[in-house]
Formats: sequence, C-alpha cells, structure tokens
Amino acid sequence: MSEKPPVSSAGLRRDMEILDVLAGHGDGRDADGFGVSWIAQRLGREKSQVSRALRALELEGMVERDPLTRRYHLGWRLFALAARTQQSRLVQVAAPFLRRLAAAFDDDAYLCVLRGNRVLTLMSVPSSRAHHRVWEGVSVPVIMAAAGRSLLAEWDDRQVLALLRATLPSGLDTAVGSEEKWLADLAHVRSAGYAISDVELDDSTAGVSAPVRDHRGLITAAISVSVTRAAPSDRLHEMGGAVLKAARELSVALGLPPTGQLATAESDESL
Repeated sequence: MSEKPPVSSAGLRRDMEILDVLAGHGDGRDADGFGVSWIAQRLGREKSQVSRALRALELEGMVERDPLTRRYHLGWRLFALAARTQQSRLVQVAAPFLRRLAAAFDDDAYLCVLRGNRVLTLMSVPSSRAHHRVWEGVSVPVIMAAAGRSLLAEWDDRQVLALLRATLPSGLDTAVGSEEKWLADLAHVRSAGYAISDVELDDSTAGVSAPVRDHRGLITAAISVSVTRAAPSDRLHEMGGAVLKAARELSVALGLPPTGQLATAESDESL
C-alpha cells in the first residue's frame, strides 16, 4: 500500500509568501520594511487577511513591526534560526581549510566570528606541539584578538575608533596596539586582504588573519593563525598570502561567487 502524499498547508504556504515578500527581493524599500497594504497588493490578497497573518507571525517572532512607520520586517526568531544554521555549516565547511593551515605552518589555526564587541572562536585546529591552549567557545574583547582586524575591515574608521575608545581598559599599554596601528592594520586588510598584528593573547609573537565572506560578499568570519615563533617580515607576509587564499576558498565554498572576491595587491600562494 503506497503512502499518501503529504497534505499541503494552505495557511503555511500563505505565511511563507509573506515572509518571501519581507525578504525584499531587491526592492528599494527593503531597509524601511513594507506596509500591510503594499504586501497585500504585491500578493494579490485581501488587506485584512494579510494583516491577521502578520499579527500572528509577529506573536511568534517571525516578523517585527516598527512602532513609528508601522512597516514590517523579518523578525528576530528567523534571524536566530538562520544564525544557528549558518554557524553550524560554517564550522563544518571551514574544518579542512584550518587543518591545511595548521599543518602547513605547524601553528594553531582558528575560525572566529564577531559578537558585539568581542571575538568568539568557533573552531581551533592545534599544531603538532604538545602544549597549546584551546580557544573554542571562548570570547575575548575585539581589541585583544588578532582576528579582530579582519572582522572589522568593513567598518568605518570612525566606528572602529569609537569601539576602541569604549572598550580599551584605562591604563592598558600598547599590548593591544595604538589607534594608529589599528587603523593601519585595517587599511592593510582592505588593500592586501589580510592582517598581520602584534600579539595580544597567549604566548604568540604575532597573529595573521583574513576575512571570510558569505554569499553576499559580507564579512561573516575570519581565519586566524597564531604565530608562536619569531618570524621575519617576508615569512609573515607569506603566511598572510596563504591565510588569505584559504579564506577566499572558504568564502567560495560558502556561496560567494569567485568574481565577487575582493582584489588583492598580493599574489596568492599555494600552501
């Protein structure tokens, strides 16, 4: 006896149509949200029906309404679900790239994301040395993380300075770098695609990082290698090229079109 096909939920389908409209589809008013009348017109449905559906979706956190404009946006719950899904996939896809870097340089490699003004390590791949610190699940102030430079590369310099001044502990010395050095590191990420920063944590002498981009070309994470042995400048830049190459390949694996990658002044070098 064959199984009966699943019964389609007309209500669920109608709700999904509303969510699709709120997702924007490139409309110029995406940033401001959409009103009930416009959504109803777009879908060819009654305004009262769409209004009831939106209220129900709002109660579940699937949409939100601006109290001033009364326009609707996608809600916090959708973004929370998407973030968990993306994070899980990000770690899974990044694993082989981190292993390649850790093996190539025999230094610890990390996958990091920005959470507010802190850097969270999602994954770490240790070197062959016996002693290393596991950073997975640990978050540190962005000013103290090598990956912070790559994660903030899209920020305006004024935003970065405001963040540094708000989070820099009083009296902390140059272990976290001066504001001028921070801005120079950010400029290098934007032009060359990777950052080489002074040590902020653990027993490293330097950190090399590069941003990872999602399918939209936006920075979603960073790959970082902790350099634990003194290395000349040309060696650090060689590592920078390799980290950049890994970050670009990971970005493509996450859905970034190859043509959407940022140009770099440095040539890619294979590991």
